[in-house]
Amino acid sequence: MRALPPQKRGSGILAHITSLPSPYGIGDLGYSSHTFLEFLARAGQGHWQFLPTGPGNPVFDNSPYMSSSAFAGSPLLISPDLLLENGLIKESSLKTAPVFSEFSTDFPQVSLYKGKILQEAFFNFSPDSQQFITFKEDTPWLDDYSLFMVLKEEFQGLGWFDWPAEIATRRPEALAALRLKHHDRMEYYAFEQFEFFRQWQILRAKARKENIKLIGDIPIYVGWDSVDVWANQEIFILDPESLRPIHVAGVPPDYFSATGQRWGNPLYKWQSSDENIQKKLTSWWIERFRTVFQMVDTARIDHFRGFEAYWSIPEEEETAIEGEWLKGPGKLFFDKIFSALGPLDIIAEDLGIITQEVTILRRTLGFPGMKVLQFAFDDNPDNPFLPHNFTSSNCVVYTGTHDNDTTVGWFLSDHLTPSQRWRIKKNVNQEDDNPSTIHKDLIYLAMASIGRLTIFPLQDILGFGNDCKMNSPGTSKGNWTWRCAPRFLTESLSSWLRAETDLFGRCAEKAVNTLLP
Repeated sequence: MRALPPQKRGSGILAHITSLPSPYGIGDLGYSSHTFLEFLARAGQGHWQFLPTGPGNPVFDNSPYMSSSAFAGSPLLISPDLLLENGLIKESSLKTAPVFSEFSTDFPQVSLYKGKILQEAFFNFSPDSQQFITFKEDTPWLDDYSLFMVLKEEFQGLGWFDWPAEIATRRPEALAALRLKHHDRMEYYAFEQFEFFRQWQILRAKARKENIKLIGDIPIYVGWDSVDVWANQEIFILDPESLRPIHVAGVPPDYFSATGQRWGNPLYKWQSSDENIQKKLTSWWIERFRTVFQMVDTARIDHFRGFEAYWSIPEEEETAIEGEWLKGPGKLFFDKIFSALGPLDIIAEDLGIITQEVTILRRTLGFPGMKVLQFAFDDNPDNPFLPHNFTSSNCVVYTGTHDNDTTVGWFLSDHLTPSQRWRIKKNVNQEDDNPSTIHKDLIYLAMASIGRLTIFPLQDILGFGNDCKMNSPGTSKGNWTWRCAPRFLTESLSSWLRAETDLFGRCAEKAVNTLLP
């Protein structure tokens, strides 16, 4: 076991940075995040969980789980206010912002506005500054990322696999010529990353001041049309001629979809007998963990079960029904990560089809799993998501996740029968099935559990319906856009949440120790 030792009882909120209030059409690393940290502190919360923060890809509905880079930060999260404070843009530039919706992110419109702001900031930036030079020297992935982004412009959005062969296959002489040709534009993309991580460190300092731990997210897979695959083709299962994945990632039919989920990501060469490939694959993952833990205190590994066994779907299949489970890298992989980086605070997303082997791996590593209350109320009295059936405190309890309905939407949906709704209410000692308090009822139930940490989607704290859900798995449009208007984060809301959190010994400054079995 190389996870960090048991932590105190705690509580937090799940809200992606893009969802926070901001006058610029999208939440960012500036005042919208700083203000949210202050709200969390007033509400007695000690944790803030968000989704992956990499650059979005419009082809995939700007999903944070299909980024163009597993290492880079999204330029859309860069704060115009902090650029102004740093003397990189004029105050008049902020006044040219369009009138954005308070309730959803219009990614094309935001991208256009942020692009103009960042171009102005780069024009006023000194690339000869020692901080910038040091950042470039200390960021091993930056050169490939900057070149990749320039080439995406040059080839008008074509996937890297459709670029000229000498570039797609990364012939050294071709790349050297491109770096010379596009030096100035590559500097711009390097500047975006410099500014993102500069602002991130300010945010992290603010989080530490407010005694808030940041929980990041590590998707197990990366997008096919990403710099990660282009720059590291030998560690992915690709056809050497077409450069297409031979098999792709996903999960078989489950709670979310009758045909499974065909994600389409290329698979890693976990089963390769080539020692050099295995070394490079491990090194790439070590750098990935290192980068994430330079940003956050805790990381949730999305689809943890894929490290024990993963669902391999033939690329030509349109659904995830036809596939097979193949053996993942297992404990040996994490031993190598811990050997390089030391103990890490990791949450294992262990939802879906979970075998005994997956549970054994998680417990051996000491990672807490996830308990989602929306999965608790079927007709099985031994359902492991029911709090009175928890056998260990080493778990993180959620009402729902970014992939679920909101709790109010779930309670009102056709997924539940009247008898199930009645049973849910009885679990919190309520006599009726009135939906108006269901979000508070489940928050109460989670808080009262033995789970060491509770995390609630912001939509559930607010009691919002399904028009505010973040993502519908299996759909490709209309996701990831929800935003919270500033007027909803009230003092009465923070006072209520603090009282509930304090009642169950989860307030950040009053937490009590939790013992593991």
